[in-house]
Amino acid sequence: MRNIKVFKLSNGIKVVHQHLATTKIVHCGIIVDVGSRDENTENQGIAHFWEHMAFKGTRRRRSFNIINSLDSVGGELNAYTDKEKVVFYASVRDEYFEKAVDILSDITFHSVFPENQIEKERGVILEEMAMYHDSPDESLQDEFEAIVYKDHPMGMNILGKPETVKSFRKRDFLSFFKNTLSTDKIVFSCVGNISVDQVERLARKYFEGIVTRKALVRRKGFRKYKANEQILKRTIKQAKCAIGRDAYPMRHENRIPLFILANMLGGPGMNSRLNLALREKYGFVYSIDAHYIPYTDTGMFAVFFGTEPKQLDRCISLVKKELNRFCEKPLTRRQLDSAKEQIKGQLAMAEENNLSLMLMMGRSVLDLGRVPTLEEIYYQIDETDSLKLRDIAQEIFDEKTFSYLIMEPDKMNGHGSNGKEV
Repeated sequence: MRNIKVFKLSNGIKVVHQHLATTKIVHCGIIVDVGSRDENTENQGIAHFWEHMAFKGTRRRRSFNIINSLDSVGGELNAYTDKEKVVFYASVRDEYFEKAVDILSDITFHSVFPENQIEKERGVILEEMAMYHDSPDESLQDEFEAIVYKDHPMGMNILGKPETVKSFRKRDFLSFFKNTLSTDKIVFSCVGNISVDQVERLARKYFEGIVTRKALVRRKGFRKYKANEQILKRTIKQAKCAIGRDAYPMRHENRIPLFILANMLGGPGMNSRLNLALREKYGFVYSIDAHYIPYTDTGMFAVFFGTEPKQLDRCISLVKKELNRFCEKPLTRRQLDSAKEQIKGQLAMAEENNLSLMLMMGRSVLDLGRVPTLEEIYYQIDETDSLKLRDIAQEIFDEKTFSYLIMEPDKMNGHGSNGKEV
């Protein structure tokens, strides 16, 4: 049984902690409910840039002091930005827990954005963007989200655009911080052999003094999806393809059933239907994945794969065939039971990763207001019947609603040339 404690500080910041007596490592992080979807066309990429700049100097520490603080004791300090969150997190031996909390608090709330460091990091991010565009496997999902969420901030690339990244100054970071940050949308999450009393004492010491604030700008909701298609020319050898559409948001009652369907289609198991149909039977792909990604007010279902250009149309037909199988008739009892047991086992194993558990807990408190237990999730899985899955498949896997993104080799410039991207 989980031993999870959740409490709230006077400024609205929430704390979630799970005590684990069997580990010497503490994983902790600050999850902020701000992401790239809170940007606009003028400041696109600033959330990710802010994440980078948090490591470049605070009122008390210079850049080297920050990066050396936990490395010097064998710990790790890291961060990431996605559509809806900026996350700063650390992993240390339990005797250095307070040091980690101190560092995380400092870089999250007391960064000073020195101008000389902005210039240095600008170059780093532009290099990151160049590397990203050279890797179609990494960019495929982002490019597809731009189609699904067309003309909405959800469709903007997290890294931003070169022109916006080149324009940012210190005042832009301070303005973004002021406009988007609410203390009641921040969670400190912790997993380790630390008592709840110690966690509460340090949370009050390092977070209670943060001034209560409310975001000045409201997040723009996503409402209207329209199927779309796009073909991009890239200097690649394989054709890359994404097929999908919008889907259920985080709190929707069909969220767990759609996870089951996506897992059967193209989850991590080698026995996924798409892997068996396209790789094992024909050898058309090296890997093929189906993903359901829920957000607070929308979601996305998508299938991603790469193949030889001459096999692309056949692969798309095979994907549609597998999707239609779910729509045409309900699963047998044996198929359903097997799918449920598989996803339960995957969830149980995922919870064995304490870093992932810590991040999941923090995000759950922000998005759901609580941390569901495995037993609760298992119950929702067990309550899902084959007719429910068929109904959801008929809604989400309707071909008329699909968007398509295809990346084709740029034949005009040859495979591996430096031809212009379209």
